[in-house]
Amino acid sequence: MTTAKDLFIIAMDLKHSVGQGDLSLALAGAELIDLIGAGAVAVDGDRIVPGAPPTLDDRFMGEAAAGLTRQAPYERIEDWLWRRGRDLTAAYQAGLEEDGELKPQRSGRLSFGSERVEPVDTPARRCAAARWEEKEPVLAALASVVGMDDERSDDEADLDDEVVTTVVAAVHDAVMELEAVRQRRTIENAAFANLWRGP
Repeated sequence: MTTAKDLFIIAMDLKHSVGQGDLSLALAGAELIDLIGAGAVAVDGDRIVPGAPPTLDDRFMGEAAAGLTRQAPYERIEDWLWRRGRDLTAAYQAGLEEDGELKPQRSGRLSFGSERVEPVDTPARRCAAARWEEKEPVLAALASVVGMDDERSDDEADLDDEVVTTVVAAVHDAVMELEAVRQRRTIENAAFANLWRGP
């Protein structure tokens, strides 16, 4: 399993309300951290420098590696998060449903209730749960950034790798930027509604 899949499964398991955009940014960050760990990329300042194309047995990691910018000046981490993160939560959900890792779960007693999904009890789910129970630093730091771990703040992440810390910080900044955009839209929509309502 990858950090991104573990993070997605934990988000489903906790039934914690996490915005799709926030989670997508965190999933993109998790993929980048795993690519760094696999030696597929290095980070130079805030740029992602690809290495030799790796052999990856995970479909999403393969897609992520294939999408790397391979010409200088290389892509900035922040730009990668926004580009790779676009609709990534939906892609993970579809992929895990297809692989039998998620199953539909209808809410309420009525059969026409809104359809949700939940993780199936598989080795992958148990592995993700074990990492979560152990508070594995990278998983815990990314979960904290998107508000899945109320017991700790992002500042408490015990990350002993400077590059990983850089990626987690970039995810945090992107999530904060997304929240600022949401708030601005809410204010603009409220102002527009008031304008139409009149005095």
